[in-house]
Amino acid sequence: MLIDFVPDRSLYPFESRWFDSSVGRVHYIDEGAGPPLLFLHGAPTWSFLYRNIVADLRDRYRCLAVDNPGFGLSERPSGFGYTIAEHTAVLGELIDHLQLDGFVLMGQDWGGPIGLGAVTARADRVRGIVLGNTSFWPTEAWANRAFSVIMGSRPMQRRILEQNFLVERVLLAELGHKLTAAEADHYRAVQPTVEARRGLAATPKEIRAAGPLLDRLARDVPLLLGDKPALLVWGMRDMVFRPNACIPRMRAAFTDLDVVELPRARHFIQEHAPDAIAAAIAKRFP
Repeated sequence: MLIDFVPDRSLYPFESRWFDSSVGRVHYIDEGAGPPLLFLHGAPTWSFLYRNIVADLRDRYRCLAVDNPGFGLSERPSGFGYTIAEHTAVLGELIDHLQLDGFVLMGQDWGGPIGLGAVTARADRVRGIVLGNTSFWPTEAWANRAFSVIMGSRPMQRRILEQNFLVERVLLAELGHKLTAAEADHYRAVQPTVEARRGLAATPKEIRAAGPLLDRLARDVPLLLGDKPALLVWGMRDMVFRPNACIPRMRAAFTDLDVVELPRARHFIQEHAPDAIAAAIAKRFP
């Protein structure tokens, strides 16, 4: 199924583009000209999350932001499992279709391992890496694993599917005071029905189920991407990807790393500090 929603041009002033992947239609934006930047979202968001960063940088860069299958305006494909491995494969198809070369990848939340999983196989085409509030190793923290168990339980799966719990009670609980009513509605509008939320419901389970893929990334990222210029933009108030646990592992993985701390930002850093993130990217990758 496709989502019957047209974003407000005053909030999302971009042309929608489409890629017919092996599993279904993938929505993305491709704005501006210059060195390419590829932006990857996680859950429960979509490319709308990057709107302010893209608007800031598209006068200097070619900015691409993708909606993973099951998210945003992309198709909800029949028979798709919404695993991180499947998302990674689809993103790789899009990168090859667009013939991207010399590009910088930015990933946040699940966009980190999805993006890194796609580019470890294309490392020679990657100019640099930007990561924010994400990880690329198996989840060890008890709280995160407990969240996966709870959110994967039958009662909570019903709440995710029937009440849009991850949007209403996770994303908007954090961002409600920062977003206008119209901006909040753009996050709701792309997850309008139970069927539309199947991909969203799968993501908490992947915290544990994607362990083998994350274990491979923990080895492959330092080996294949560890010498690339890298940038961390980190929300220091994030209770999901805690800076004291994550930043040292990032420092150990990359030999040429800049770290920009966002002291007041929580998990959804693109909403909390878009100007600081855009400035950090422009400084690191002029």
